[in-house]
Amino acid sequence: MLELNFTPFPVLKTDRLLLRKLTAEDTEEIFIQRSHPTINKFIKREPPKRIEDAEAWLAMVLKHEENNESITWGIVLKGSTKLIGSICLWNIQKEMDMAEVGYSLHPDHFGKGIMHEAMSAILRYGFGPMRLRRIDAYTHKDNVASRRLLEKNNFERNFDFEITYEDKAELEYNVIYSRLVEI
Repeated sequence: MLELNFTPFPVLKTDRLLLRKLTAEDTEEIFIQRSHPTINKFIKREPPKRIEDAEAWLAMVLKHEENNESITWGIVLKGSTKLIGSICLWNIQKEMDMAEVGYSLHPDHFGKGIMHEAMSAILRYGFGPMRLRRIDAYTHKDNVASRRLLEKNNFERNFDFEITYEDKAELEYNVIYSRLVEI
């Protein structure tokens, strides 16, 4: 069973990116991104209506980290402090050594390999120090870019899990991908 401790927060670095803890200074950009129609095109969630909604979401994320229930990284370009996206490991099932990955990126940065770079970093962390055995990803069936990202990062469509997945309504629009630890 997983024993998680996200203190100190694990800052991850790649060639171009810094994956860091979200802070109150990110609230405006969180609001912009979580309410952006292009980002929300394939996500079933209510976008924030007010900045206070983004503040509440950030407070929830930080509380989950404090309780070692999930972890969310803010994605910034090295040399900058401006948040351009986020990536998380959440829905962690400690008894099964598994988690779900979630991610979003501002459209100004689409098509530049940024999310692939961020995904590679959190997979190394998830399968390394976190000691996960499986990471799942739920993505809209029509989100070709997201599906391509997952496949490029060695995720495979998990048809067996989809067959047994209880929320059949979700599977009307989502597909499930999984990646297992490489032994």
